[in-house]
Amino acid sequence: MADVVEGRPSIQGQDRVGYDLSLGYRLKLMFAAFWDSKVRGKILLLAAILLAVILATAYGQVILNRWNAPFYDSLQRRDVGEFFHQLQVFALIAGSLLLMNVGQAWLNLMTALYMREGLTRDLVDHWLKRKRALRLASTGLIGVNPDQRLHEDARNLAESTTGLTLGLIQSTILLVSFIGVLWELSSGFVFHFRTYAFAIPGYMVWAAIFYAASASILSQIVGRKLVILNADRFSKEAELRFSLMHANENMPAITVARGEENERRRINEDITSVLAILKRLTMASTNLTWVSAGYGWLVIVVPIIVAAPAYFSGSLTFGELMMSVGAFNQVNTALRWYVANFAAIAEWRATLMRVTDFRHALHGMDEPINPKNAITYEDNADTLTLKDLMIAAKLGEEVDLCGGFAVRETDVTIRAGEKVMINGDHNVNRKLLFQALAGLWPCGSGKIGLPPADGVLFVPEVAYVPGGTLREALSFPEPVDTYKSEDVEAALQKAGLSHLIARLDTRARWDKMLDSDEQKAIGFARLLLARPRWIIFDEVLEGLEPEWQSTLMALLTTLSDSTMIYIGRSEAYVETFNPRTLHLHPLAAKIEQSASPTAGTGTAHAHARVI
Repeated sequence: MADVVEGRPSIQGQDRVGYDLSLGYRLKLMFAAFWDSKVRGKILLLAAILLAVILATAYGQVILNRWNAPFYDSLQRRDVGEFFHQLQVFALIAGSLLLMNVGQAWLNLMTALYMREGLTRDLVDHWLKRKRALRLASTGLIGVNPDQRLHEDARNLAESTTGLTLGLIQSTILLVSFIGVLWELSSGFVFHFRTYAFAIPGYMVWAAIFYAASASILSQIVGRKLVILNADRFSKEAELRFSLMHANENMPAITVARGEENERRRINEDITSVLAILKRLTMASTNLTWVSAGYGWLVIVVPIIVAAPAYFSGSLTFGELMMSVGAFNQVNTALRWYVANFAAIAEWRATLMRVTDFRHALHGMDEPINPKNAITYEDNADTLTLKDLMIAAKLGEEVDLCGGFAVRETDVTIRAGEKVMINGDHNVNRKLLFQALAGLWPCGSGKIGLPPADGVLFVPEVAYVPGGTLREALSFPEPVDTYKSEDVEAALQKAGLSHLIARLDTRARWDKMLDSDEQKAIGFARLLLARPRWIIFDEVLEGLEPEWQSTLMALLTTLSDSTMIYIGRSEAYVETFNPRTLHLHPLAAKIEQSASPTAGTGTAHAHARVI
């Protein structure tokens, strides 16, 4: 059912889930994202205006095509007066079409912009729903580069969808507009072969259809690999981008370890993978160019060749011949829209695959992890209880508690205001207990009763300092205006960060500017602002300099009414609070439990905050 990646549950095969989804289902997912968007009304309004402009443009092109007959006939007759008159008519028609072309270009860009806004916001909203992002990060390749799918892929999909959809609509309208013109022009054509004479109704229409169909079939055969190749290209480029970002983020550690050469080799391997797929893509695109460019050159003479028998027989004037050629080209262009855009369609489908795979996987993150043995969660009034609690070290079809651990005290009740420390052997992964209390690791057995979620704060070992201003970082996850300025300044003072008070509203990468101890102090300053009834720590005091330990312990003493549960070993915490101690011990043998398969889906912890 699942495996574990770095201590987290992982659903096998998620990185290739997209190959099982049909095109219809993918389009349904994308339409749902659009329909639920707040910009749906703007897009529909722009689409209606665009449709009106496209219809008007098509009508103008029909008029322009009809203009060919009198214009070229005036040339054939050498009628100078009519020639200049037709130039004036052309200026009027072309000027109107120019205005509509400019308006259509602006409408296209604005529609693509709103499409991108709607799609990106939809993906971000789904990604940052409770627990989804964390679980997705553990599900294989699909969760490795969410930034690529949320930014580049969403942009490409919005722009290409808008462009291709409008192109298809415009081509369809042109086809409907000119196929009647071409049929009428070719209705009187009579062919003579020796002593025989025959007519083919609308034969130029059939010629245009045959010409475009042959190009479409050849394009499909030659370019069929482009969809998969483009999908692989986006995936490999995302991996390269992640490698570069990862190396840049960890450059101090790499430099200290003299690991530049190792990272260079690793990044060069990713570059080689990208170049290999690009070479295959280049060859496939080159092969497709033989078809698209070849048919593009042939279209210069094909309509004249098709209409030539009627012209030489005297059935058409020179102006009508040019009018037929123009109508043939318009019909052929409309029919060959798929051919001309085959590479773009292949890239669009590849991008659609990546975006819809991501959105589909996000919905899958809502499915509860239901190992055969799972922890049961329940709501308590104002206590935290642990009953026969055992934590599994890994997740599988059957949770094997071998390698896991248990709370030695089998029936624990922690009341409001207590100070508790939970420690254990060094070979016990205490972080899993922290995750289990936060509702992120339901794998094991027994029961956990939690107090109301809005009164519980979880403080992880590695502090999180979001981007933006320092005031925003201190208010996280609440809005920036939640706390008064004097309270924020007092919290910084007590957390030993008084030197940062003057920079409260400075926007910077504080996670880079502050060292690890200062970042932890930011988390403790939040405690003073939030003043939660329950605080659960995960080894947050280990590794701090003695001066910082003294400062932060003094801060905690001002929260004497809060219940504190410290998971880990900290002499400073013991000396300050003389806490009640609970013990964890490893389980050496597999223990069979009879917990319900769905027991791990309790909601007592659903909205507990982690700071």
